[in-house]
Amino acid sequence: MRKIGLNEIEDIALGAALLGAGGGGDPYVGKLVAIGAVRECGEVTMLDPEEVPDDALIVPIAMMGAPTVLSEKAIGGSEYKTLFEMISRFYGKEIYAFMPIEAGGVNSMLPIAACARLGKPMVDADGMGRAFPELQMVTFTIGGMRATPMALTDEKGNSVIFDTITNKWTEELARSVTMSCGGSVSVCLYCMNGKQLKEYAVKNIITRSEQLGKAIRDLKNCTEGTPEEAFYKATDGYKLFKGKISDVLRETRGAFNFGKVMLEGLGEFKGRSAFVEFQNENLIAVVDGKIACTVPDLICLVDTETFTPVTTDAMKYGKRVYVVGLKCFEMWRCEKGLELVGPRYFGVDTDYIPVEERSKVVFE
Repeated sequence: MRKIGLNEIEDIALGAALLGAGGGGDPYVGKLVAIGAVRECGEVTMLDPEEVPDDALIVPIAMMGAPTVLSEKAIGGSEYKTLFEMISRFYGKEIYAFMPIEAGGVNSMLPIAACARLGKPMVDADGMGRAFPELQMVTFTIGGMRATPMALTDEKGNSVIFDTITNKWTEELARSVTMSCGGSVSVCLYCMNGKQLKEYAVKNIITRSEQLGKAIRDLKNCTEGTPEEAFYKATDGYKLFKGKISDVLRETRGAFNFGKVMLEGLGEFKGRSAFVEFQNENLIAVVDGKIACTVPDLICLVDTETFTPVTTDAMKYGKRVYVVGLKCFEMWRCEKGLELVGPRYFGVDTDYIPVEERSKVVFE
């Protein structure tokens, strides 16, 4: 158990933006929401998953929708209380604590804001260890848990509780409502007890985000080696490419951001080319026609000077970036995990090969 205050929020937001793999919404917007809540209501208590009673009601809280919409249509303020009352009324007991459903610019920050304003603790865990675009793409689905009852509300006060036959159906129906509500909504789903949390959640993800954020912030002060070397050591990452963005193709379809970013090589990659395709989050990195990394491993773009993560909606012509591969949470590499979030689910015609093997093609 420890407190999350303004300094911790800065580092968590930066580290979670990296783990968002290009998605999860604008980290600046998410950070402002959390900072505003903590300044007004006080610091948030964060619990280690092992501190949570087995029978406690734990509820992930998140925003759903296209990241570009989230940056323009942020949370209104009453949504936290609405979701809290809907879920507590459904179960006939109060929510014990909230948790993030994923790492990312907005959804790592929203639980902090909700906990501050409602006076509830937050659990140091999530359901992805990164960000993914669809609701069923969580470790809880691998464990056979249901997404519903799922509570959904918008900033205008419209609200609904879903009860669906599969988690994929939850995604389909909630996505339709999200579009009707203007492209972004607030949700609570995968309500669970403490025992289920300990068994299937990605533990200590907020602490990992904070550690990554602090490491990135301190790179300018590194004394051993170059900042680039220090970055790869701190993140346990794999260098996939260094280049200048030469073109970005993007469109919003069905509350998702789809697109492709083209890169021209710089430094040791001069004369080479690469591209990254995304659906909210980066899905595949290809260097000189060879696949260097795919989901569920993380593909992250970071600024070549500051190593600050670059989200898919912040990519623009001329920006100089490193393309970095990070290993995903181990559970995603099992058969059920790859059925949910492997490359073939996203229409990429290749089997999954871990980034530690894939990335070797870059230097062959």
